[in-house]
Amino acid sequence: MSHHYAGPDFGFPHGDARLNLTDLYAFPKPGSTDRSIVVMNVHPGVSLVPPGPTTDEPFSADAIYELKIDTDGDAVANISYQIRFSSAKGWALNATLTRLEGAQAAGMGEGGKVIIDQAPVSTGPSARVTEAGDHRFFAGWRSDPFFFDTLGAVNNLQFTGADFFTKGDVCSIVLDIPNAALGTGAMSLWHRTLEKVDGRWVQADRAARPSQGVFLTGDEKPAYLTGEPTDDARFVPVFAHSLEHIGGYSPEEAKQVAASLLPDVLRYDPRQPASYPANGRTLTDDVMDVFLPLITNGKVPTDRVGPHTDLLVEFPYLGPPHRIRTEA
Repeated sequence: MSHHYAGPDFGFPHGDARLNLTDLYAFPKPGSTDRSIVVMNVHPGVSLVPPGPTTDEPFSADAIYELKIDTDGDAVANISYQIRFSSAKGWALNATLTRLEGAQAAGMGEGGKVIIDQAPVSTGPSARVTEAGDHRFFAGWRSDPFFFDTLGAVNNLQFTGADFFTKGDVCSIVLDIPNAALGTGAMSLWHRTLEKVDGRWVQADRAARPSQGVFLTGDEKPAYLTGEPTDDARFVPVFAHSLEHIGGYSPEEAKQVAASLLPDVLRYDPRQPASYPANGRTLTDDVMDVFLPLITNGKVPTDRVGPHTDLLVEFPYLGPPHRIRTEA
């Protein structure tokens, strides 16, 4: 399920699927030694509960979509990229990409230097890509690269190898970034969505490592969604409790495993090959075959589902959407 149901009670944050983060990917650009690809996926186009997306509009014009980058290991962002969307006509959207550094990157509000302005958002099968300076950008509906037997998961982890997401779509934000813009070496990444409530920006969702925010947060999920990685040690007890219940870990073992999963960041070194969980995450990494044996203490090693075959060999790398949406 990754983060396809990030909100409380397996719903959407603030009741809006457009604010729901699904997956974060980071890997070296194929064929390049000095550039990286970061994919932020939101707005699951196929879901179990509640049924379906809330709207065909891909992104919210009232939200901030943000990639956070920690370059010094303290789980506080030193660099961030923010994406805002504005209406062009009907619910057709344009996107603006800005870059923030220092205290601005670590904060809650908007700002920064505009990198790309008024980039068109894709709703059809063709990917509309925008270039400006040394950055490339895409935003729009794409085929969801996440793969998992969701129905087996809700059936007491009795997996049949049926991929729930074979025909699923997702809204993708894809960045092609020079490594020099990301820092000098290893870093930690996460993404989040912000929405303005009563005149101030509040965090609706945040994620990095797949699925743990869905399966392990228990009653603390609302606090987790609005929290910061630098404070994630406070969630070790609730993670440990979930691990004891799901996997039969001893209390001490559960605490050790829980501590290894926090803070919730994706470690990434662009100088090394990407492979989850050691370094970044590619679009074909079988993250659930990492997560399942972890939460079940080795009792369930796999869901028997493999990567999708509709990925592209060039930017934005995700396949075209399965359902064509007509702009209003």
